[in-house]
Amino acid sequence: MFEMVGWIGVGSMGSRMAANLAKGGYPLMVADKMNTAPAPAGSKIAANNTEVAQAVEIVILSVPAGLDTLAIAEEFIAAPDRKVKTVIDTSTIGIPHAREAAAKLAAHGIEYVDAPVSGGIAGAEAASLAVMMGCAPASYERLKAMVQCIGKNVFYVGPEAGQGQTVKLLNNFLSATAMAATSEAMAFGTANGLDMKAILDVVNVSSGRNTATMDKFPNRIANEAYNGGFASKMMAKDVRLYVENVAIAGTVNRVASGVAESFAQLEAAEPGSDFTRIYPFLRDSRKT
Repeated sequence: MFEMVGWIGVGSMGSRMAANLAKGGYPLMVADKMNTAPAPAGSKIAANNTEVAQAVEIVILSVPAGLDTLAIAEEFIAAPDRKVKTVIDTSTIGIPHAREAAAKLAAHGIEYVDAPVSGGIAGAEAASLAVMMGCAPASYERLKAMVQCIGKNVFYVGPEAGQGQTVKLLNNFLSATAMAATSEAMAFGTANGLDMKAILDVVNVSSGRNTATMDKFPNRIANEAYNGGFASKMMAKDVRLYVENVAIAGTVNRVASGVAESFAQLEAAEPGSDFTRIYPFLRDSRKT
C-alpha cells in the first residue's frame, strides 16, 4: 500500500484513470466540484480542493480547461498548512496555461508536472493511455511507476511545463486531420458508387492508410456505431487549442484551421456527439 494521492476531477476520463490508480494500490482522496459519485470505491471524499491540498503530497488533476487548473493552483497556494508538493496535470490545457500554472506553483514551492494523456475513454478504461510528461528528469523517474498505473505508454518529452501539451496538441491535430480527410475521401468514393469496405481494403495496404482507415472506419463507422470514445466537443477544443498555440509559435497553419472549423461545426450541429460522427456530418454537408 502506498501513501494517499489526491485526485481532482472524476469525469469520463478522470474517473477511469483514478480507478486504475486505485487498482495499482494507491489510496485516493477525491474532489470534484460537480460530482464525486464516480470516484473509485473506497476513496476518501474531500469537501473541497483545499482539503486535498492539506492532506496529501501528490495531487493529480483531470479537469476540462486551463482556467480550471489555474483556479486549483490558486486554491492550493492559499491553503493553510498545505501538504501538497507535486501537482500532476493530465488535462489538455494548452501551453500558456501550463506554463502559467507551473510558474505560480513554483513560486510557492509546489512542482507542476505537465502530463496530458491520449487514448480516449477506451484507453483510460484499459490503462493503456499515452502519457506525455514535461518535467524535471528526476521527477519523471520518481513518478513514472505511479503514472504507469493509468497509462502503459509513459513518455518523457522534455524538462519544461508546456512540452507535454505541445506533443498532445500536435498528436490530436494529426488524429483529427486523419478523421476529417478520410471522411472527405470516403464521401467522394462512395458518391462514385464504391463500397466503403472495398475502399478500405485498398487504402489499408497503400500509402493513404492512417488511424482512421485502419481503426475508426472499419470498426466504428462502417457499422454506424460511431463509438470512438472521444467527444466531438473535446476534439474541437483540442484542435482549437492547437491553432491558438500555432499562432503563438508563429509556425505554419495551412490545414489546421479548416480541421478545427469542421469539428466546431460538428459539435454545434450535434452537441455531445462522438468525434467519429464527423464522417456523416461531412458526407451529408455536400447535399445542403
